[in-house]
Amino acid sequence: MSDPMTLNQRIVLASRPVGAPTPENFRLERVALPELAEGEVLLKTLYLSLDPYMRGRMSDAPSYAAPVEIGEVMTGGAVSRVERSLNPRFQEGDLVVGATGWQSHSINDGRTIVPVPSGLPSPSMALGVLGMPGMTAYMVLMDIGQPKSGETLVVAAASGAVGSVVGQVAKIKGLRVVGVAGGADKCRYVVEALGFDACIDHKSPDFADELAQACPKGIDIYYENVGGKVFDAVVPLLNPKARIPLCGLIASYNASEAPSGPDRLPQLQRTLLTKRVRIQGFIVFDDYGDRQPEFVSAMAPWVRDGKVKFREDVVEGLEQAPEAFIGLLEGRNFGKLVVRVAKD
Repeated sequence: MSDPMTLNQRIVLASRPVGAPTPENFRLERVALPELAEGEVLLKTLYLSLDPYMRGRMSDAPSYAAPVEIGEVMTGGAVSRVERSLNPRFQEGDLVVGATGWQSHSINDGRTIVPVPSGLPSPSMALGVLGMPGMTAYMVLMDIGQPKSGETLVVAAASGAVGSVVGQVAKIKGLRVVGVAGGADKCRYVVEALGFDACIDHKSPDFADELAQACPKGIDIYYENVGGKVFDAVVPLLNPKARIPLCGLIASYNASEAPSGPDRLPQLQRTLLTKRVRIQGFIVFDDYGDRQPEFVSAMAPWVRDGKVKFREDVVEGLEQAPEAFIGLLEGRNFGKLVVRVAKD
């Protein structure tokens, strides 16, 4: 059984944000761990994943998943090490991944954790290129995007966990790939390190014109992670029968009121109708969870052979998670954002 004197450090939702989250919306607590029951395992968190969807879970507005309640541990995927086990499926020292939340330890019945794939350069990759972001990129691009060699794909947040993989897979499939990112360093990385054909800085005052110049044959697939002005610039460039996988809208996650300016919905509706554009949202594990082996069998060799590269932005210490998450929503991270909670 577990040591009842062992303390769990956890970050809970202290209050619901209005607009952008602030440090006051989070609270760091220390609580004693209960004893293990038969069939349970005690987990020590090594790496915590920080992802944009967590902003939605801080709100009690209707959504596809239940919100985090006030006083509850913030939700999140993590790589953990089994410290103690009363479950025959897991041994002490095993590395597992699951949605165990923003905390240093957790107790699990074994039904919502799976082993970390062996042979990874870092176990944290199970939270990124070989985890939920990589699966989101690959499965949705292939299923909703339906890429065809010679087409043009544009992906927003191109240096991020999802966008970087989308673009590289599209290049493998023979597409012209144009990324959108924030800042010269990110754009340079996307082109020089990841092999995109071009990357446009959305901070540029001439962003819309520069995007049009980079897509002389229009846009066949737009993988949407951002929304806002990037989407506005994409819409006029869409080709007939273009496909838009709708992954995220991070530009509006902190919005507390409707955007100002003219109503662009009628123009968008007309474009979707006359160009027969397909736009589709998804929930990756609900829609593609049973196809995870298909994703791993495709992605793992590409990662091993260096055809798909991946960058992590690692923050040290669980107590830094709130500030890192706030920065994520502002675009301050460079690559997949993870928190190293303990040494692996």
